[in-house]
Amino acid sequence: MAITKDKKKEIVEKIKTITGKDSVVFINFTGLSGNETVDMRSKLREAGVSYYVAKKTLVKRAFDESDVKGDFPELSGEIAVVYADDLTAPAREIFTFQKSTEGKVEIQAGVFEGKFLSKVEMEEIALIPGHDTLKGMFVNVINSPIQGFVMSLKAIAEKQEAKA
Repeated sequence: MAITKDKKKEIVEKIKTITGKDSVVFINFTGLSGNETVDMRSKLREAGVSYYVAKKTLVKRAFDESDVKGDFPELSGEIAVVYADDLTAPAREIFTFQKSTEGKVEIQAGVFEGKFLSKVEMEEIALIPGHDTLKGMFVNVINSPIQGFVMSLKAIAEKQEAKA
């Protein structure tokens, strides 16, 4: 069934709200079963990531009217737009799901900080750990020299005790 002009305008307006996000991933979900789609949507929702399916032409129209730098990427298959306020979450969550679906879900391209990026670049972003993990890594980096200093002092103190 064809989509009416009013419905198309409504879809383009919805996608225009997505174009303002700092991180958007375009995915191909060809061959994904209904149960797998429901599972993916629920896992994305738990991670604070949204998922919207639209025709490629409508997605292109909305992004062409946006301030995103670069050329809109060539997309193939059934397209969904995945987005969130967290910069790395959309790419990371889809990349995780992509590995478990044996090629049924595939990152095709994306938008990161106002620029179109390729599939490879979006997959590199997907490998960046989450915010909480990065905080833990930062604390560990700060703690490491202090811990080394304390261990050195303890060794010196034990050596002094052994001499006495």
